[in-house]
Amino acid sequence: MTSTASVSDLLSDLRVLVVDDSRILRKLLIRELAHIGISQITESEDGLQCLDILAKQAFDLVLLDMEMPEMDGLAVLQAIKKTPELRSLPVIVISGDTLIDKTVRCIEIGAEDYLPKPFNPVLLRARIVSVAEKRRLRNLEMAYLNQLQHEKNMLQLEQMKTERLMLNILPKSIAERLKRNEVNIAGDYPNVTVLFSDLVGFTAMASAKGALELVKLLNDLFTRFDKRAEALGLEKIKTIGDAYMAVGGLPIPRQDHADISCDMALGMFEDLADFNRSQGMSLAMRIGLNSGPVVAGVIGFTKFSYDLWGHTVNTASRMESSGESGKIQISPSTFELIKDQFVAQERELIECKGLGKIMTSFLIARK
Repeated sequence: MTSTASVSDLLSDLRVLVVDDSRILRKLLIRELAHIGISQITESEDGLQCLDILAKQAFDLVLLDMEMPEMDGLAVLQAIKKTPELRSLPVIVISGDTLIDKTVRCIEIGAEDYLPKPFNPVLLRARIVSVAEKRRLRNLEMAYLNQLQHEKNMLQLEQMKTERLMLNILPKSIAERLKRNEVNIAGDYPNVTVLFSDLVGFTAMASAKGALELVKLLNDLFTRFDKRAEALGLEKIKTIGDAYMAVGGLPIPRQDHADISCDMALGMFEDLADFNRSQGMSLAMRIGLNSGPVVAGVIGFTKFSYDLWGHTVNTASRMESSGESGKIQISPSTFELIKDQFVAQERELIECKGLGKIMTSFLIARK
């Protein structure tokens, strides 16, 4: 049962509109309301004025007289319940009419309750306390629903952040498979082109830079590479220090994997030139390309990584490490795929660690 203290709290901020064409009866109601602790009371002398007041102010309860000239209480109640903004507003009808059908009609329309005249103060207080308690419960429910919605919004935001993070480190198709809780995600790709690049002179430059400046410079350059890879359709695999690795032809296979990888390599030198001009630097770069089959998959448990393995990857790395500064060295397998679309200069047989002697070429330009 509600305590006296809690009843006082319930009624203290209740906003009540008293509607009655009799000034005497309005004053009696207002006095009774004040007696039980309600101080926010507004009065109206007819139905039209009531609707005008309701359109301008917010209330928690309307005490509505049934017998009024021009617009009676039944018409006012109907107007209130037809107005979307007022539909949930509690209305207690007070009337001297003893006809039961009118009482039933008021309840059917949506009145909270019906009290006869002359009103019983004890019964009136009980009805108003009931309205106030329902209001309190509605407010608690609304606060709870708002909290649930807030938590839902925050959860959706975190999910969006997680998805963006996954897409930053994993190909989209692989990220979708992880979201479906797949494990041991791996695949064989018979035809891809792997690209490795390495900055020349970076170590000497890094020793003269602070950590923050160094990271900022690398981020600037690699962001240029990332944008170019995305535009061409390559998949960035990872960066290791100042090395950058990408691949054409996976996870979605495509016939022109070697072509787009060569376009990427040539474009990376354009990006590096722009970077050097904007930063006042003179970094150089080596790039190596090789085409063939690879195995690709996700490794790790707490930190996912999408990586490539196989002879093709090792050879691409050797193409970079055995190349020359400012040039793009390609393997025989890549040369065969791009020779009709690109200009390439045969180099010579070179010794590649772990691979023996290979006839490589330098990629010059598109034809």
